[in-house]
Amino acid sequence: MNPKYRVVSIIARGALLACAWAAGAALAAPSAATAAAGSPPTATAPATPASGTTAAPDVAPAAGVAPADNFKTLDQEVQGLKKDVIDLNKDLFVLEEELLFPSNTQVALYLSMDVGAFFALDSVTVKIDNKEVKNYLYTAREADALLKGGVQQIYLGNLKVGKHELVAFFTGKGPAERDYKRGATINFDKGVGAKYLELKITDRVAKHQPEFSIKDWE
Repeated sequence: MNPKYRVVSIIARGALLACAWAAGAALAAPSAATAAAGSPPTATAPATPASGTTAAPDVAPAAGVAPADNFKTLDQEVQGLKKDVIDLNKDLFVLEEELLFPSNTQVALYLSMDVGAFFALDSVTVKIDNKEVKNYLYTAREADALLKGGVQQIYLGNLKVGKHELVAFFTGKGPAERDYKRGATINFDKGVGAKYLELKITDRVAKHQPEFSIKDWE
């Protein structure tokens, strides 16, 4: 869909959600007031039980049943509105990416790891055409997530059509807990359409060393 039409559609959905939310709040106000006030007491003379009989307990009127049903329905509507808001936020995020990074100039860089014995990742620095575009420092939790099979989108940007060079530097702890820094480079052609690249960190068991590479997803 054309981004302009998507913007109009998302704005319209947002306006409808705002109206629905306001209507729900208006419905909640009288229901809450009714539940708080309750039914006014009615003055009645107590019945005198007949001799030899036991008085039956008074049964309270079913006041408040209708407000409870109203609150239940209102809660369901609120939950539905929350889900609609979450979906709307997702659409806005996707639209923002499409507007900022059009598919004809978009380049996305991902990072994955298949290591554990020979390298512990601390940080990654990425340069494209000798210009630093990303410097990311990892927490222990993030590094652990990558070791468990996670894939991180480390960079998203725009590049013009033509030849480009990407260089990545990896720092961390290598074999025997020594400070370790290595680099990997790739020359690639950016055509019309999105470009996807992947930084891969793997163990080279034969050499007892980590290996760093960059894969071009053509």
